Amino acid sequence: MEKPSDVLTKKQILVATEETLRRFGIAKTSVTDVAKVLGVSHGSIYRHFNSKAELLEGVTEKWLNEKIIIPLSKVCLDSSLTGVSLLKRYIQTLVELKHDYARDDEEMFQMYTRVTEQSTDFIEQHIDHIVKQLADIITQEGITSDQPTQLARTLFHATARFHHPAHAYEWKNPKVDQEFSDVWALLEHGIY
Repeated sequence: MEKPSDVLTKKQILVATEETLRRFGIAKTSVTDVAKVLGVSHGSIYRHFNSKAELLEGVTEKWLNEKIIIPLSKVCLDSSLTGVSLLKRYIQTLVELKHDYARDDEEMFQMYTRVTEQSTDFIEQHIDHIVKQLADIITQEGITSDQPTQLARTLFHATARFHHPAHAYEWKNPKVDQEFSDVWALLEHGIY
């Protein structure tokens, strides 16, 4: 008969880690806690992930894909919007998702914030994915730009205050939605 660790998958570990993070928070979660949830030794976790930092990156990647990238990908396919309206909806969705998770999924958002601070290569890949989707919208929608990737990256950074986790404390301000609208109006005016 196989031991649980013999058939343990990365996906099972990531799901258990997310559950453990939600229960104990990032500061109190250990690899041993994750192993206990799975009924295995902590060494079984280290067969799949070299360190706690690598494990947290894996959980963050899973969370970002499920909670941010998949919904943003659906926006890209929304045929009811065109041009700058589609571009705005994409950025608005990014902003709304980050605000919602900062408020309603605090443990996972804190984990994401921590990984953002510590794993710049990983986060840069996430940003590159978003920039590529924005650049695709710019190109497909015929938005005037001879450098769609540069425009996409500029839009991403120009709106960072509204979606970067370092600014999450500012999102509680009741004026933040109006401030986003004001920034977007300026950006939209610059695009045309």
